[in-house]
Amino acid sequence: MAERVDVAIIGSGPAGLSAGARAAGRGLSHVVLERTPLYADTIQKYQRGKFVMATPDILPLRSDISFQAGSREEILDKWGEEIDTAGMAIRYGAEVKSIKGGNGAGFKVTLQDGNAYEAGKVVLAIGVQGNLRKLPCPGADLPLVQYQLDDPEAYEGETIVVIGAGDSAIENAIALAKQNQVIIVNRRPEFARAKTGNLIAIEKAMANGTVEGAMSSSPVKVEPGGIELKTPTGNRHYRCDRIIARLGADPPRRFLESCGIQIPAGGPGFPEVSVTYETNVPGLYAIGALAGYPLIKHCMNQGYEVIETIAGHPVAPADEPLLVEKVIGMPGRPPVDQALEEIKTKVKLFTGLTTLQLRDFLLDAETHVLLAGETVFQRNDYGDTLFCVVSGSVEIELVDDRRPNAPPRTAVREEGDFFGEVALIAGRRRSGTVRARTDCVLIELARRSAVKLLNSVAEARAIFERTTIMRQLQEDLLPDLTDAEAATIVDDAEIIRFEPDAVLMEEGAEDDRSVYLIRSGSVTVSKRIEGRDVVLAYEPAGHIVGEMALLRNVPRNATVRAAIATEAIRIDADAFQRLLDVRPELRLELERVVLDRLAQEPVRESRDQWSGITDFLVDQGIGEATDILLIDESLCIRCDNCEKACAEVHEGISRLDREAGPTFAMIHVPTSCRHCEHPHCMTDCPPDALHRAASGEVWIDESCIGCGNCASNCPYGVIQLAAPPPPKAGLLQWLLLGRGPGPGGYRRQDMLSKKKTDGPQPQKVAVKCDMCKGIEGGAACVRACPTGAAIRVSPRQFLDSMVHRS
Repeated sequence: MAERVDVAIIGSGPAGLSAGARAAGRGLSHVVLERTPLYADTIQKYQRGKFVMATPDILPLRSDISFQAGSREEILDKWGEEIDTAGMAIRYGAEVKSIKGGNGAGFKVTLQDGNAYEAGKVVLAIGVQGNLRKLPCPGADLPLVQYQLDDPEAYEGETIVVIGAGDSAIENAIALAKQNQVIIVNRRPEFARAKTGNLIAIEKAMANGTVEGAMSSSPVKVEPGGIELKTPTGNRHYRCDRIIARLGADPPRRFLESCGIQIPAGGPGFPEVSVTYETNVPGLYAIGALAGYPLIKHCMNQGYEVIETIAGHPVAPADEPLLVEKVIGMPGRPPVDQALEEIKTKVKLFTGLTTLQLRDFLLDAETHVLLAGETVFQRNDYGDTLFCVVSGSVEIELVDDRRPNAPPRTAVREEGDFFGEVALIAGRRRSGTVRARTDCVLIELARRSAVKLLNSVAEARAIFERTTIMRQLQEDLLPDLTDAEAATIVDDAEIIRFEPDAVLMEEGAEDDRSVYLIRSGSVTVSKRIEGRDVVLAYEPAGHIVGEMALLRNVPRNATVRAAIATEAIRIDADAFQRLLDVRPELRLELERVVLDRLAQEPVRESRDQWSGITDFLVDQGIGEATDILLIDESLCIRCDNCEKACAEVHEGISRLDREAGPTFAMIHVPTSCRHCEHPHCMTDCPPDALHRAASGEVWIDESCIGCGNCASNCPYGVIQLAAPPPPKAGLLQWLLLGRGPGPGGYRRQDMLSKKKTDGPQPQKVAVKCDMCKGIEGGAACVRACPTGAAIRVSPRQFLDSMVHRS
């Protein structure tokens, strides 16, 4: 006879454990059914020693089970103790075969071993890791293939192929490479989904040979002792001892549908649930990662809340007070659940989300309520956020820099549309001034949330890419290009991503003569002269390349390479030619650009130096910089006034190391922040202490906890951790007694190399150049230079001046 319980909880991950503990606390008869021998199976399989974050920080934890950031081992040990004390009933090795019933009559939960439970309510907390994606090729189930990695130190002296492009694959590959030969396989030319820290680490490992990269490659078949990959140069066989495939997981759609749960068509495969987590089957609930909420804190809150609902003590979700603030300005002041439904219905980027996923995205968003005429942002401001129009409309005033005498034109973004994509994609300054055309409500998505949305929801990405390609054609090619005209190009256009130094087009090639519109990053244009590549031009985002071969029907006359990681819109030659036929003024404009480019080529005698300087500066990160400090060595007298001035305005610690850094042709690049288009340092800051000002400065506030993530993520070594300096002695004490560092304070390297003293040490925090934000007159290092050797410039401004000087 089947055992009867008030509630059956399927899964003992964070959501299931929290639900079980609350059921025990409420005195409900319950059972937690776990198919594996251990609780929290997914976290048990995390890489040994992995640090687990307790994000989002603003969300309170609501659970009888504790959780705070820590190592995998610390969290699991604590949960093990609390499982015993909470009195929850867990049955291990209990895999559910089927769930039948509902409609108020209760459920029968049948296990694979034939045992069954009769439950009044059922809570699905099964996550998605039980449905791991496998290699899509023959041999995917051979013994040498595994889809998880617990302890990298368990393997030594092996040749291991890691397949995947996400953070788990990268972390596995780097950890295994310490004592194994590792090849990482990525079907794309870049690691687009990885966190910046992992991206930098894997690129460094591949550059120094610690890890071999098989990029733009995919598995063909697995055989005992090896794997065959399809690569850009043909199929290649790799001998290996082990294959670790980290390909992610999918919701168990077939099982869910067998329970009667409906899955929205075209979505990511998650069930739609109510605000109380109930599916379309009454009494059957879905929480945690299965409902599209993979973060541990969310899962635990939902486990608590769903049991409170079942016990007859419903509570508002833990994020409800936070979301009230997000939607309070919407017309009619609807309650949160109604407001979310309106947002999901109106805003086209959100239509593919479940309501729970939308709640998650809105927690990391800002809502703006504006009156007609109010300014959203100004042209040339810096910003990397994306705005969605929930109600009302805005107008964008656009100025064409190529036609300074032309009047500004206006674009309108109506309800449901989005804007701000140029800064989001390319990291460029805002291209126009945006004002509220009517009273309106806007949602501002942080860059990390916008990128997560586009990477996780295929429908949102398709809408975004088509819309932004069309807008870039209008903005960078022809301002009055109609949507219908642009559509003829968009239908055949594609977005291609290029790794640094990858070739977009080769000099002398007689290819399809496609045209490339640079979407993000930058490229160099070079020619082969006397056996070496000579750089003729540097083109940032917003510029077109390849048009000369198309216009004149000749082979490529130059080689175009990505200076940094670059995205470009490849425009089909035939489609573009048809547009030129109907819009001859665009042909004339492009002919003018070609003639200007030819006229600006440096004279032969100065080409070599110009090319060398460009290559040198590209290597130093000028391709992704918005502001870079350069020193003319022919003028520098080594007085170090620049460092002293920096220390004077930064609590005694200089953010600048003048001597450090390379030099070429008398141009010196000291250790100082480049204020990158997409700052690497900002991606993994737990307290969100890093910010970008509207004028471009990247700066750190006082909430820094000294975790060092920003320093690790910066590829240019310009961020360091330093303790606050001791109080600075007065001028007389320095003059008469020799106390303190004297004028200017401490050099950065002096503070970093200071020997530890006995007793507690002061907390170190991150320090970096902030371009003297808020200080009248601008950067102190430049103002203090007596010879004018130090300058801060934008890359484009400097390289353009080099062309004209040469």
